[in-house]
Amino acid sequence: MYQGNHLAERLRAASVGTGSRLFLRNHQTGEGVTYQAFFANAERVANVLVATGVSPGDRVAVQAPKTIAMLELYVATVLAGGVFLPLNTAYTPVEISYFLSDAEPRVFVCDAEREEQFSPVAKEAGVAKVLTIGADESGSLAELRDAAASGFKAVSRGPGDLAAILYTSGTTGRSKGAMLTHQALASNAETLKDAWRFSADDVLIHALPIFHTHGLFVATNITLMAGSSCIFMSNFNADDIVSYMPQATVLMGVPTFYVRLLDSKGLTEASANMRLFVSGSAPLLAETHDQWRDLTGHAILERYGMTETNMNTSNPYDGDRCAGTVGFPLPGIEVLVTDPATGAPLPKGETGVLEVRGPNVFVGYWDMPEKTAEELRDNGFFITGDLGRIDEDGYVHIVGRQKDLIISGGYNIYPKEIELLIDELEGINESAVIGVSHPDFGESVVAVVVAQSGAETSSADIMAGIKDDLARFKQPKRIDFVESLPRNAMGKVQKNVLREMYAGTFR
Repeated sequence: MYQGNHLAERLRAASVGTGSRLFLRNHQTGEGVTYQAFFANAERVANVLVATGVSPGDRVAVQAPKTIAMLELYVATVLAGGVFLPLNTAYTPVEISYFLSDAEPRVFVCDAEREEQFSPVAKEAGVAKVLTIGADESGSLAELRDAAASGFKAVSRGPGDLAAILYTSGTTGRSKGAMLTHQALASNAETLKDAWRFSADDVLIHALPIFHTHGLFVATNITLMAGSSCIFMSNFNADDIVSYMPQATVLMGVPTFYVRLLDSKGLTEASANMRLFVSGSAPLLAETHDQWRDLTGHAILERYGMTETNMNTSNPYDGDRCAGTVGFPLPGIEVLVTDPATGAPLPKGETGVLEVRGPNVFVGYWDMPEKTAEELRDNGFFITGDLGRIDEDGYVHIVGRQKDLIISGGYNIYPKEIELLIDELEGINESAVIGVSHPDFGESVVAVVVAQSGAETSSADIMAGIKDDLARFKQPKRIDFVESLPRNAMGKVQKNVLREMYAGTFR
């Protein structure tokens, strides 16, 4: 029976009575999966989780390939009353060790090919059960699923109960687990479905990762909420995406997608059937927006969201999609621009810190009450740390970040984590890591390093020293050595000066 407060039941409600409708088509195999088959398998996986000891509120962590089985695990975790914890597939064992120790999941599901590598890490972190998912949809989870009983009654959950935890960067380099409720995820998906006019007739090209807000809580949740279907791609491939456009209606991507697609042959003709192109997770250059419109006749719809809030604003479906802006606050969501020093609201046109309030906002950081109190006001507004302004027409502009967070290819990177690793290396005195504008990735990582006097070390030495402990997307694209770092009168490194010095590096 449909339970209005339960995320999984709200996702399932759209297909009730029409289970034969196609949910997704596997890009690699061409296999079609109906809603009925998908939810039947998710229910079997929920039975597997309960059999392994998962109780309401228990975390289920996963670092696995983008597969249908991983989507089944997501829905199954929520059905069982658990808390889904997806982790970037690029994370190393050292990084995974932190997440498992911090979140204390009952179950950890990893890539079948990396089970030997991750099992000792999970055991040391106290994880009770390790399961696997293979890129070919095989693995121990699939074996247990196929042997499990069918049918599962969703465990009762309220709107304020946790459905997921997503980790984001912390100001000290320690990642923070953003706690997302059933209400936050369900309400945001329903809002976006309506705002972007999704229906059962839509076909989404799904080429985003599903360990990230954009690919999981936006693309997948909206598809399920609308009862529409998707072409499920394991990764981005420009030629394949163009080939799918004549049979699809929507593409969601990061700016990198659109930059690369602009070089694809046949884009103009292929895009004629499409009704919507959405971009997010990183700033879209106005130049890319204009080139896309000139070539395809479509204006890319840019929106603004965060790990802690899902989506906050969107350019309009009907009306001007203004390049360089992220549109208007979504229905039911309030956006303020406040003075960084006092927190007082600022008038239109002035730049300050963006604050957001609405049912989409998270309820705090996992096991970090002090950090939660710093960023969530008593009145419900979340202090995003992003700098922005609202113009006279109501469009929200993102102009920078109050913190030094780097966003490369849609992924958050906090410089402190990289600096700590570099500074520990032999022959290194100190380092400063910055994000520099990149035409493809939005930003790329640059490390500016001061070597110890007389030390003989190179950029290759630094890369060799950090690569095993750092996901590839976090690794510097350029490493420079300098005699000293620029500092202000208080001795603080002036990263703004470094960013100016290295601007244009990746043109």
